[in-house]
Amino acid sequence: MTAVLDGPVCRPIIRALAPVAGAEALVPTTGSPIAYANLDYAASAPALTSVAEQVSAALTEYASVHRGAGHLSQVTTARYEQARETVRGFVGARADDTVVFTRNTTDSINLAASIVPGDVVVLDIEHHANLLPWTRTGRARVVSSRPSLEDTLGALEAELSRRPAALLAVTAASNVTGEVLPIGRLAGIAHRHGARILVDGAQLVPHRPVSVASFGVDYLVFSGHKLYAPFGAGVLVGRGDWLDAAQPYLAGGGAGAAVSIDDVVWHTGAARHEAGSPNVLGAVSIAAAAQTLRDIGFEQIGRHEELLVERLDEGLAALPHVHPLRIFDDAPSRIGIASFVVDGHTPREVAEYLSSRHGIGVRDGKFCAHPLLAKIGRPGGAVRASFGVGTSSADVDRLVEALAELG
Repeated sequence: MTAVLDGPVCRPIIRALAPVAGAEALVPTTGSPIAYANLDYAASAPALTSVAEQVSAALTEYASVHRGAGHLSQVTTARYEQARETVRGFVGARADDTVVFTRNTTDSINLAASIVPGDVVVLDIEHHANLLPWTRTGRARVVSSRPSLEDTLGALEAELSRRPAALLAVTAASNVTGEVLPIGRLAGIAHRHGARILVDGAQLVPHRPVSVASFGVDYLVFSGHKLYAPFGAGVLVGRGDWLDAAQPYLAGGGAGAAVSIDDVVWHTGAARHEAGSPNVLGAVSIAAAAQTLRDIGFEQIGRHEELLVERLDEGLAALPHVHPLRIFDDAPSRIGIASFVVDGHTPREVAEYLSSRHGIGVRDGKFCAHPLLAKIGRPGGAVRASFGVGTSSADVDRLVEALAELG
């Protein structure tokens, strides 16, 4: 029996906030080709057209970075270092923080794992990128989350109080449910017990304003491909002392200030951990995305997303065969992510149906968060819809209507 949505209901049209690459793409379905409804932003967001344009412009003047005397090398080096400063300003970092360009969030956390001088406290609900690098060191202390966010914060504080740790590593927003953690409070808990805090901002940074300095964050990591800049770069920004004291993440050209057969004097600062030719275009794309999001304004971005989340939640709530996932019973807010299961269908069946019949792209599976899915009773995985500045109410409505047909 097909579920029937109440209607007709006159609801406001919510338009996309910014143009993204591929927005006009037509995809095949079992019927006629249809405009693609991209609801998989949490995996990899489409490039903002402003980002694609700036990358294309940079390509026309691209040359070697840092070591070339030629004009285009100087232009490229200036672009790369200006991107670093743009990122610093975008995340509200301190003037003396180090901004390191990496490959992605996973790379950034692996770099962080190589510099931490002690134990790391982490929750059992993390994305694998913020779990496996720590457990691999043998110095991770994994805290079991509680049904409520408040009790989970209490459990973290109890663990840090029980025995000193060097670092608390937490995700700012769940990639499975979109639930947002109170980063400022978590930073206060860590600092109260002599620990620093690393925040995995991969999901939060594209959706909410972040201030490293104001929130009291010691290290922030995120990816370009979540930030509408899918050109293979990520960021680690934070305090320079641990970075300067650690061995270089990669040994190679650019990391050493002076090299002989028997000895190396390593650079300090970002260069210490950016050996080899850097991904200039990746860095430029992140800076371009940061500037575009600042121009739009996070107040507007937040309101746009809030309206879409409300619309999706209301639509799913009207479908008795669809069951949304949550981690906490008291999480105050979510970014534009909703995961769910559908009675009588595997997550893969649902995702394939949405694609082949309705031209909708979602993610299915365990979202690189296997312990979390098992903990909330969905070890077989779920379906995830996620959105951002390129999403409209038409995309959300199409998803809800398609799911209604599965009832």
